[in-house]
Amino acid sequence: MPSGKRGRFSPGTPILDAARELGVYVESVCGGRGICGRCQIEIQTGNFAKHAIVSSAENISPFGPKEQRYADKRDLKPGRRLSCSSTIQGDLVVDIPADVQVNAQVVRKADDGRHIDRNPAIHLCYVEVPEPDMHNPLGDFDRLKAQLEKDWTSKGLNWQNLTIDHHLLTSLQPILRNGKWKVTAAIHQDGENTSPALIALYPGLHNEAYGIACDIGSTTIAMHLVSLLSGTTIATSGTANPQIRFGEDLMSRVSYVMMNPGGREAMTIAVRDALNDLIGQVCSEAKVEASDILDMTFVGNPIMHHLFLGIDPTELGVAPFALAVSSRVQLPASQLDLQVNPGARVYVLPCIAGHVGADAAAATLAEGPHRQDDLMLLVDVGTNAEIVLGNKTRTVAASSPTGPAFEGAEISCGQRAAPGAIERVRIDPQTLESRVRIIGSEKWSDEEGFEEEAQKFGITGVCGSGIIEVIAEMFLAGIITTDGVIDGSLAEKSDRIIANDRTWSYVLWRGEPQLTITQTDVRAIQLAKAALYAGIRLLMDKMEIAAVDQIRFAGAFGSFIDPKYAMVLGLIPDCQLENVKAVGNAAGVGAKMALLNRDHRREIEQTVRQIEKIETALEPDFQRHFVNAMALPNKVESFPELEKVVKLPEVKEQTGEDDGRPRRRRRRP
Repeated sequence: MPSGKRGRFSPGTPILDAARELGVYVESVCGGRGICGRCQIEIQTGNFAKHAIVSSAENISPFGPKEQRYADKRDLKPGRRLSCSSTIQGDLVVDIPADVQVNAQVVRKADDGRHIDRNPAIHLCYVEVPEPDMHNPLGDFDRLKAQLEKDWTSKGLNWQNLTIDHHLLTSLQPILRNGKWKVTAAIHQDGENTSPALIALYPGLHNEAYGIACDIGSTTIAMHLVSLLSGTTIATSGTANPQIRFGEDLMSRVSYVMMNPGGREAMTIAVRDALNDLIGQVCSEAKVEASDILDMTFVGNPIMHHLFLGIDPTELGVAPFALAVSSRVQLPASQLDLQVNPGARVYVLPCIAGHVGADAAAATLAEGPHRQDDLMLLVDVGTNAEIVLGNKTRTVAASSPTGPAFEGAEISCGQRAAPGAIERVRIDPQTLESRVRIIGSEKWSDEEGFEEEAQKFGITGVCGSGIIEVIAEMFLAGIITTDGVIDGSLAEKSDRIIANDRTWSYVLWRGEPQLTITQTDVRAIQLAKAALYAGIRLLMDKMEIAAVDQIRFAGAFGSFIDPKYAMVLGLIPDCQLENVKAVGNAAGVGAKMALLNRDHRREIEQTVRQIEKIETALEPDFQRHFVNAMALPNKVESFPELEKVVKLPEVKEQTGEDDGRPRRRRRRP
């Protein structure tokens, strides 16, 4: 982990060798002598149902003399091992920590920079408080409150009901005296009918207040540090979600909680530690004190939402997929062990349904299908696709279990987005030769200088956007039939079509390692895209529409999907291509909108209550739509808008049962 690569090895195999054999690059500057410490790993223990193994500490060799020497001289973190000096003795789940990953995953969830009107829940109020008087028995806090009411009537706050956080009671008097009775009060009030609270107090004039907007994705976490005074994003950072080591997809993580005592606590600690690391990173980048962070908004899918809050997600793993809480959650950041100002507040956006979370609500807030006349389809493609469809008249939502195939898992040459990963593919329909482009280079593989740039990273796999393109290009070039079968008869035409047991594969990249697209890979993408399309068609049925006006791809993965190839694959319904757009990390934008403007919080709370939730598992038509969507682009749906810009291949049908084996086919007249 986190690449998800799996393999079988003989007992006694060094873990470093096993990793490299799987195409997972682990740096070892010292050549395996246990000196550099760059090959550190961690072993995850427990019952991993998805992998069908039990990983235990006994299945790795005992701590050796090289590791002990390194630990004594260089300080090896608790739980860490050196992969060059430790060997496999049984089933293991091995995690490569983020701080030693060389080709670390690229987290592509930048802030889009849109303007957001400010109406934050935090107010900074400078006051000069009367000093204590023998003739006036009011306490320091009461005189502060009276002066705030006198000087800041324009704020419209109910100063009479002002409360004070307990942590300030012990420091209030020293702060007032250090500031010579001139202080800046940080006041938090979310709703108009809620009491304001004094959450922080600074001596003298203090004109800095910051907030955090964070999207906790199942694969990546993206965080924005925002000035609450100007509304500007001053730093952004991201990281891979460390929970990946417990399971690549959401259900794997629920399974881990169910099968391992302490599993929930371990995942909650992991994600909160990652959040604190990101807080440190954005504060360091912006040269901001974490104590000046006063408000925070978080979004995530329901399982990430629950694990972040410390809630057992087991109920979300079985019908009826009951959320512990679906409405907004507000609480002090200190209750979540977040290392910011002790009085900082956390606002977690509401969830739409059991598998349509706060991230989908935030994306809805950002893109606003509920504000317009056009019918907009909003899709966040991930391990669990979240789908929202509607306009100002009516909005429906559902989730669809696409699995991790689009993110590189379960694909033989798949990997997460990292420098060197293939992200763009073109195949010549005449020669069947391929051209590729990798993350980290703007050059195509047939251009001068590509090899030099590729050598910097090493081409080790294909990321999600590349997987979409290679399957679509194989279809457009006639390598794959509409049924999704690799046509072995083309082996006579090109040596890129090779036999693979009883099926065929396509050689995408001739290098070290050689990257091939197998029949199993094609099937995994078919299953994933069919699940997504079936969910979309169900929502269209509910809305009684045959087409949509606008399509928006949300999420880091969606940002890099070429709409044309998504439609060729049958991932989305037919639509004018100019109306299909990637909107980046819309969930993060929605979190920022809720951070900077309380009106947006009220808007999404009301909108979520009005959205109709569709449970795909209960819909009898889901299977019919799913079967039709297995074909490329679809067995029954037409794509007239797509055919205006792309010539789709003639339909090839199989004769006999579809098992993916090479067989003779006939053309439909």
